[in-house]
Amino acid sequence: MAPTQPRAWQRMLSGRRLDLLDPSPLDVELSDIAHGLARVARWNGQTLGDYPFSVAQHSVLVLELFRAMNPAAPERDQLYTVLHDAPEYVMGDIISPFKAAMGGNYKEVEARLLSAVHLRFSLPALPGSGIGKTIKRADREAAYIEAVHLAGFEIDEARRFFGEPSVPLFEFEPFERLIRPWPTREAFDRFVSEVETLAARV
Repeated sequence: MAPTQPRAWQRMLSGRRLDLLDPSPLDVELSDIAHGLARVARWNGQTLGDYPFSVAQHSVLVLELFRAMNPAAPERDQLYTVLHDAPEYVMGDIISPFKAAMGGNYKEVEARLLSAVHLRFSLPALPGSGIGKTIKRADREAAYIEAVHLAGFEIDEARRFFGEPSVPLFEFEPFERLIRPWPTREAFDRFVSEVETLAARV
């Protein structure tokens, strides 16, 4: 008899035990997602400010950019957007070049986790390709803003990596409050507030 593959369990502060290789939506808790994302630093922590720029704050920034680009977007699409990096609450924020080098298994685990998160919040496991592309565009614009204003990139360098931004910052009213790195508790609370508000309307 072939040996069984060992389970990759992660115990959460909520008391849930999440199987990372076969995650169940029943084991996904918003408090665990927010707790993890509020403590995971973007750019490997190489950013300006008294606090790390967390994935929770990045998620809210992406949501606000998505709203600016798509003012009539339904709450369902907005919820997909704010949850786009949710797997990082257990997997961490691995920079894109390293993800590419790691290959398929990492992406498969990430995709299963994200599907479980979507199902937990009453969303279809996979968003349509159209919404996925729109979220990716907002994500790249957020990366451009973070790169220039927090991570020390020159403008030309950021444009090469992330493209030309489409939302002028002088027209993006939430910019000042979203680019200042938040303390962990504030990042947790703002992320939870956005998810709870949107989930109640889906």
